Amino acid sequence: MNIQSIYFVLIVMLSAQVACAEVPSKVTGLKMPESVIQAKDGRVYVSEIGGFGQDGDGQITVINTDGQASVFAKGMDDPKGLAMIGDDLYVADKTRILKVVANGEWSVFVPASAFTRTPDFLNDLATDAAGNLYVSDSGDLKGGGGSIYRINALGAVQVLINTQADARVLSPNGLFIDGQDLIWVDFASGILYRLNMTTLKMTEIAQGFGGGDGIVKLANGQWVVSDWKNGKVMRVSQGEVKLIQDGFQSAADIDLTQDGQYVMVPDMKAGELIYIQP
Repeated sequence: MNIQSIYFVLIVMLSAQVACAEVPSKVTGLKMPESVIQAKDGRVYVSEIGGFGQDGDGQITVINTDGQASVFAKGMDDPKGLAMIGDDLYVADKTRILKVVANGEWSVFVPASAFTRTPDFLNDLATDAAGNLYVSDSGDLKGGGGSIYRINALGAVQVLINTQADARVLSPNGLFIDGQDLIWVDFASGILYRLNMTTLKMTEIAQGFGGGDGIVKLANGQWVVSDWKNGKVMRVSQGEVKLIQDGFQSAADIDLTQDGQYVMVPDMKAGELIYIQP
């Protein structure tokens, strides 16, 4: 067998292994799951709102690498967006930001009083390489009161952009840091934007996301965005929006697995966490 034939056989074998790889099992029985993130150790954290607007019944569930789920932290209000800095988990909880340490104990990292105005609906979280947090306030979810904030390591809050600075900022939801740019999607308009965080120049990437929610970036540079209102997950390729999968009751704040092989989709109304291939 010549070298070309050996290479061909190896490629076929590797392709077969990928094709036969098992999709992680979906997790059911969750209480209004909104956001998901996977830590470097492989554990997956899911925020569960519980009864919407019912303070104290929200929680974070952790799914271990063996697929077993258990309560990691509880007693929150309406936990939504998640982000990790080191071993600490940060949670957007209604009008405040919480910090959860490794044993599941949590404290208020940023109270509502630290914002320039009391937030209406803190939603998604993102982090940059310098350790800053970014949080979206979706306002009234209809296009009023929207803001995006930057929070430093000491918990100091500054407005990055809001409706007053740019009328296109209606109800910002999903956030993703891409170098010096912030990629974000608007829940009210369904438009995906790129914001230069130095000049604050905002450009449109694509539109048609209905109730735009979560954002991830694939290794090939394409974007994946969830549409909460219409139960869809879509891919953006060279400005063109293509459907990956629909049929969700409410596709919330998505994230990629650490290996980049799957998009984790919290289906809020269905109470499930579902893994799909992008």
